[in-house]
Amino acid sequence: MTIFLQEAIRTSWLIFVVYWCISSFRLKPAAERQSISSSIPYRIPLAVGAILLLVPEQVSPLNFILTPQTGTLRVIGSVICVIGLLGAIWARHILADNWSSNVTFRQGHELIQSGPYRVARHPIYTGLSLMSLGTAIAEGRLHSWLGFLILCIGFWIKLKQEESLLLRHFRTEYPAYQARVKALIPFLL
Repeated sequence: MTIFLQEAIRTSWLIFVVYWCISSFRLKPAAERQSISSSIPYRIPLAVGAILLLVPEQVSPLNFILTPQTGTLRVIGSVICVIGLLGAIWARHILADNWSSNVTFRQGHELIQSGPYRVARHPIYTGLSLMSLGTAIAEGRLHSWLGFLILCIGFWIKLKQEESLLLRHFRTEYPAYQARVKALIPFLL
């Protein structure tokens, strides 16, 4: 059972990477793109968080078991990871050719407010955070929990940069959207 659950999490991350790579071929041309130097504040935490979360064998102090590694917690973690994957894919599908891995405004960019964007302004980050949380719960080790927290910080920094860009381009629509819909956690945050 443990190996099956570990494979479910690994497979979820693999599906995420493959889907993102394939779907990145159908994008609108960029109208405005942030500089590489301005992306460093979120890229570093995202890279460090991913390494800590997904590299299974860490140096001794980071390999400390922080939460119990019970079958129940592994199942819960795996289910949360799969739910996060499904949410992230749904959000990415709805965003369609407006999406970018960088903070980018596309030519003919639309402010999407349908599907998961009705309840969260950044549902891809919500899904990825759930995948990270599920992985940390299932793994239970200090490195995975640190990875989860650092990834969340990276998503928050990137989210703020994206919101600044969207506020410049959708001067009336985006503030109304912000007032109506929470950023990451429906009805809370």
